[in-house]
Amino acid sequence: MSGYRIGLVVPSSNTTMETEIPAMLRRRETVDPTVHFTTHASRVRLHQVTPDELARMNRSAVRCAAELADARCDVLAYACLVAVMCEGPGAHERAEQRLGRAAGRAGHGMPVVTSAGALVAGLRALGARRVALIAPYLPPLTATVAGYLAGHGVLVTEAVSLSEPDNVAVGRIPTQRLVELADRLDVTDVDAVVLSACVQLPSLAAVPQVEARLGRPVLTAATATVHQLLTGLGVEPYVPDAGRLLAGATPR
Repeated sequence: MSGYRIGLVVPSSNTTMETEIPAMLRRRETVDPTVHFTTHASRVRLHQVTPDELARMNRSAVRCAAELADARCDVLAYACLVAVMCEGPGAHERAEQRLGRAAGRAGHGMPVVTSAGALVAGLRALGARRVALIAPYLPPLTATVAGYLAGHGVLVTEAVSLSEPDNVAVGRIPTQRLVELADRLDVTDVDAVVLSACVQLPSLAAVPQVEARLGRPVLTAATATVHQLLTGLGVEPYVPDAGRLLAGATPR
């Protein structure tokens, strides 16, 4: 059996990351009993999703990387998508390098995944160049996400902003609301739908439902993060009922 330790850098007000990511890893275990995952989190303060608080969180995340190095994790995930994207073009690569160096200085280097980089990689894996997107952020932050994706060759044709800056409140948004919002999207000329551009917005349960209703691949910040975690560990990125991105390389 192969056992993997997944380190999570978690915003202190996040209540979804530690449920959806482990839930997907548990599903992965059910289809292959030779792999086993444990998740280990370190929290960094965040109350309101504003540029100033996001920047402070990014600076503090290096402490979390050092703490997770103490647990000898195999890979680290920094899953606050907009915090990274706010730092401008190429920010996910710089963040991954910064946290990787912090872990190395603490005595245990490990690969680092960011949800920002994972979303870019997930869209690339799906061959998606035009997407519709739902985000919980205030419109200027949603525009930041759209601009970041544009820098990687992905055009956001429609973006829905839920305009909720309180991160705890984001975690309480009913998943069914995403289904209702997705039904209103114009997907005539899009390659994929980003159902949640935030790991705090609960969305996993809605992914297969929305994918079936819209007839387009559906991914989220969380499903993209798990795709990159599994890929980086050399484990086939297959998770049942988590959308086409996590359908795996082997026909089933």
